Amino acid sequence: MAKSLFRTELERRAWRTMLSFAIFRLESALTIAATIILTFLFPNPFPWWRWWYWLVLGVVAEALIIYTSLSDAALAQKVVADMLRGEFNPREFRSAKYRDKVAKALEYRERIEGVILRSREGVLRDHLQEDARRITEWVASVFGLARRLDAYENDEIIKRDMTSVKSAIEEFEARLRREDDEAVRQQMREAIHSKKTHWDNLQRLQNTMEKAEFQLENTLSAMGTVYAQLQLIGAKDVDSSRARRLREDIAAQVAALHDIVETMDEVYSGLKD
Repeated sequence: MAKSLFRTELERRAWRTMLSFAIFRLESALTIAATIILTFLFPNPFPWWRWWYWLVLGVVAEALIIYTSLSDAALAQKVVADMLRGEFNPREFRSAKYRDKVAKALEYRERIEGVILRSREGVLRDHLQEDARRITEWVASVFGLARRLDAYENDEIIKRDMTSVKSAIEEFEARLRREDDEAVRQQMREAIHSKKTHWDNLQRLQNTMEKAEFQLENTLSAMGTVYAQLQLIGAKDVDSSRARRLREDIAAQVAALHDIVETMDEVYSGLKD
């Protein structure tokens, strides 16, 4: 449900972006300006003409501009690509390697969209457009995964704890062996237990981040594979095992990304609590 809602919201933002572009593009501005000028300066150029005819013509012209803008698939691809590059901006990352990975995911998406645009209209394109929606969700998950990895890699507190907690446990255990007072020993045992819990969570976080790193690489490789496969699929293959396998691979990758992001959030929030 959450992924479905996200996809719907992303599509709504894409639609609003395209509509905004259509309304505020140069041709639209010139049409509005010309309508206003003609209405006020030449309200009756002919005896039978009424001033509001200019408004009607302006509205019709504006509607045609908006319609042609929204129905231009290549233009829509460019507008949505620009929106996604703003939405999933690689420059947000401090680490160059994660900037590069997000940029690569965005590039793969644009290339996949290009393949779909070049495909023949019909059943094939309908199937591929549904796959493209999942690819966009894929990019969103890649961005979320890379952002968490970037935050982890640059988290000074985590770096400090990874080096200090283990030595603190060893120090407390050494003091416990030397301590004679039972009340103090009990407090030390509780402190050691707390430190070990913290250490276990740190280790779990580290393992999760390592899995996330591999998942990120795996996803980028899968996006490249999808791009290559899409170029091989023809209309005759839409019901073939190749096309079905492609859709299953995309769905599996989306699910895997969603699961690893949820796990990362759970481990990270548990460590911070």
